[in-house]
Amino acid sequence: MENNEQKTNKIEKESDWLQEELGNTNEHEDFDSFPSMKFEEKKVTTITVDFSNPFQKWTGEQGNKTVTKAIIPVMHNNEKKNWWLNTRNPVYREILKLATEGQSTFKILQTGTQANTKYSIIIE
Repeated sequence: MENNEQKTNKIEKESDWLQEELGNTNEHEDFDSFPSMKFEEKKVTTITVDFSNPFQKWTGEQGNKTVTKAIIPVMHNNEKKNWWLNTRNPVYREILKLATEGQSTFKILQTGTQANTKYSIIIE
């Protein structure tokens, strides 16, 4: 049978790890609630990216891996949308590089689907 001191130590120990875990978790973030950008396979889609503010980021589990996605605000067919793009995707770096050169409109070609999705920027 536990005495009061043992119970108190046990509760403090549990509280310590729980507080640490709370500190390591992100609070629910409110992202701009625009529809997600959907590309069609093997079709060139033109988008205009809004670079006026830093992109919001989402980090979470996907396919048993931790991923970080940039939530890129775009205009497509006169509608605001969010393009959720993995920051490790090579096209993410390419878009940022082109943006530093003044480009904000991009023609994107998607090949593959789901885990095999690849994006390419069409340069004319």
